Amino acid sequence: MRKFVIYMIAVLVLSACENELELSSRSELTSSGFWDNEEGAKTALTGLYANLRSSAQNLWLLGEMRSDIWGGRTYESASNLNLIESNITISTAPFNGWADLYSRIHRLNDFLENVPNIDFVNPEEKDHLLGQAYGLRAFYYYTLLKTWGEVPIILEPLGTIDPLNISKPRSSEEEVMGVIKADISQSLTAFGGDDSFWQDSKVYWSKAATLALKGDVFIWSGKVLNGGPNDFLEAKTALQKIASYGISLEQNFDDLWGVDNENNSEFIFVIQYNQDEAENFFNSLTGRSTEINPQFNDDGESMIDFVIAGANRYGQSEKTILLLDDENDARKDASFIRLYTDDNNGNGYLTYTDDKYFGSIFNKFLGVVKGTERIFENDYPVYRYADVILLMAEAKNLLGEDPSTEVNQIRARAYGANYDSNLHAYSNNSMMENTRAILNERYKEFIGEGKRWWDLRRAGDNYVIESIEFLNTGDEYKLLLPISEDMMGRNVMLEQTPGYTN
Repeated sequence: MRKFVIYMIAVLVLSACENELELSSRSELTSSGFWDNEEGAKTALTGLYANLRSSAQNLWLLGEMRSDIWGGRTYESASNLNLIESNITISTAPFNGWADLYSRIHRLNDFLENVPNIDFVNPEEKDHLLGQAYGLRAFYYYTLLKTWGEVPIILEPLGTIDPLNISKPRSSEEEVMGVIKADISQSLTAFGGDDSFWQDSKVYWSKAATLALKGDVFIWSGKVLNGGPNDFLEAKTALQKIASYGISLEQNFDDLWGVDNENNSEFIFVIQYNQDEAENFFNSLTGRSTEINPQFNDDGESMIDFVIAGANRYGQSEKTILLLDDENDARKDASFIRLYTDDNNGNGYLTYTDDKYFGSIFNKFLGVVKGTERIFENDYPVYRYADVILLMAEAKNLLGEDPSTEVNQIRARAYGANYDSNLHAYSNNSMMENTRAILNERYKEFIGEGKRWWDLRRAGDNYVIESIEFLNTGDEYKLLLPISEDMMGRNVMLEQTPGYTN
């Protein structure tokens, strides 16, 4: 009981601090006595993943909403149009408070400070927990780096920070990248030879997840931060190891989606959702039965019995519709249910027909119907093996090697029995053409998975500008977000992201 009282006092006091200081945060892990034993550490670990789940929608928006996937027809009022249309200024700066990612980092800092001092019955379990925590902190800092570029570096536990000196300036991108790489190295050291999944579950970070992140990070470092071939080789080496950890490409693309398929061999790390615990945010990409039931799908089938009580705030862009307009590609139907206003005399619409098109339902994370209710309890993959394969293609291309094997592995899976190498196979070309082919494949493969904006950024500014209709040459500064006026006011040492002026 005493520990619980101390714990609650700490939460209340630090909650008040969070309202006053930009870089402070509630910390459930700093109360005296909380770190006495491994039970407390494991409880704290569970909290780290609850925190991550609370950030899942922001992580998705950051990685996808500024890309070319969305912005099309909706049958309810659209959301986040400023992000979709790159209408971003200091006064409209999105994700105030660093998208709350520093509160996640504060908890990890506390965890990493305290857990090494706890005696575990099995020391290897403690090492696994530390490997997870270092991997998660690297992931958060990588997201901050990709979003804002220069950001403050805070590695000290909250309880050790001097309240009178809490403001910190933005560190250079190279310094932030150094922290990310160091955490990745620490994660791999902690995992050592343990390539297992904690509690045999992909909802916990793992050595495979750290290696996937490493491949991702080192490609960014090599391309965006000009690290060059050494970084690309590090990425390739890391990505090559993952297949030996029981991770592989599922044979059929359809076998990845649906609550019953979540224990597949392809998912590496997922954010977990369960009924009566938390539902995911993808109901905003569906709609309501009153709107959907009168329509027909593209096979000409009535939607009258479709059970749904969501919203339709995001519509696939016409570019996305046309990119997936191929009946032989499994990703078309797996990604969206296209809705039409009539059944075309029972024939449906095998190809996109604008004047009859009503809108779409995002299909990858559509949950399950239980009784008269649809429950959105799909897990959301942060990394899966198709991602690893196409990151490998990027690394090979940047090293001047042939990436066609990896591109064709993904295409062959997408087309299945319809795959015809004469029609669908990709042949090695120039580095620029290879980049476009990889980007195109990743576009189709990861719709709705929070990848597209990062893919374009990783490829290079010119690919972003040519792909996003709302950006033009001269808008490159918009690739990083501005600091909000509120954030600037709370931390006097912050300087505005270059290019943004009122």
